[in-house]
Amino acid sequence: MNRLLRTVSLLILLALFTVSGAIAQAYPTKPVQLMVAFPPGGSTDVGARIVAGIAEKILGQSIVVVNKGGAGGQVGWTDLSRQKPDGYNIGFLNLPAVNTTILDPERKAIFKADSFIPVINQVLDPGVIWVKADSPYKTLKDLVDAAKAAPNKLSAATTGILSDDHLAILMVEEASPGSLFRIVHLEGSAQQITSILGGHIDVAFDNVGSIFKRVQSGEIRALAVLDTQRSKFLSAVPTTPELGMPNVISSSTRGIGAPRGTPASIVKQLQDVLKKAMEDPEHVKKLEDSGLGLRIMVGDEYAKYYRETHEKAAKYTEWARSRPNR
Repeated sequence: MNRLLRTVSLLILLALFTVSGAIAQAYPTKPVQLMVAFPPGGSTDVGARIVAGIAEKILGQSIVVVNKGGAGGQVGWTDLSRQKPDGYNIGFLNLPAVNTTILDPERKAIFKADSFIPVINQVLDPGVIWVKADSPYKTLKDLVDAAKAAPNKLSAATTGILSDDHLAILMVEEASPGSLFRIVHLEGSAQQITSILGGHIDVAFDNVGSIFKRVQSGEIRALAVLDTQRSKFLSAVPTTPELGMPNVISSSTRGIGAPRGTPASIVKQLQDVLKKAMEDPEHVKKLEDSGLGLRIMVGDEYAKYYRETHEKAAKYTEWARSRPNR
């Protein structure tokens, strides 16, 4: 009897394995949806459409970019976390925005860090500190000295509460004890440009991809790039490590994730297809033309980066919540 049960059990397992293997091998049999948690036209959307147009030729099925904006990305990421983990619904994960959305209890996110499988990273857009071209602040030292001399007077704009720009301000304050900025949260780079060029705000914390053309035209002045290496788009601008702030490293990364539970074979297939698409010269050129820095991270490397970003974001999210003038 026991031998019979063992035989039946083995046959059932073999059948299940065969069926699951056949499903994985058949993937994809229909279009794949690639979710962007922001409205059309933004830098994440631009990068998504560039890679989707190339990757779908390799995958053999259409990759349809679907915009699900709202609540700073939370609407889209909530939807992605609820999708069936079959490889037909994947989406962009914007770090550290995903992390801070999870970490901030006021956001009441229903998804967690492990709700997503990090598949592959596409873009790393370094942070940048910039001022109006005729600003009295010529260097990062000038700016920090002013923030020390008159705490909470110098206005600094972000692109939103607990954005990478917001965390970057806290990093600068931490690296320069005694400095304190008056933080002003705006809704994106366009508002920053209007506010600073209009003389209403002193300095902006933003990303290279959003403002590099205005720096190149001389309309605004970049004081520092918040990365370990100089940006190819702003090669004359020093990095924060060069300026004595080695721990002030900030960026917005845009990578693709899948809902937890997506089969490993499908994740691997997506990684292979998307990596090949991202390495395509057409993709590289179009990203560069858009001011987006390609930084491919796959598998364990991307998963490690995801975890480390979450840990770093946890520290500054807590600090931001307890700081006067959040």
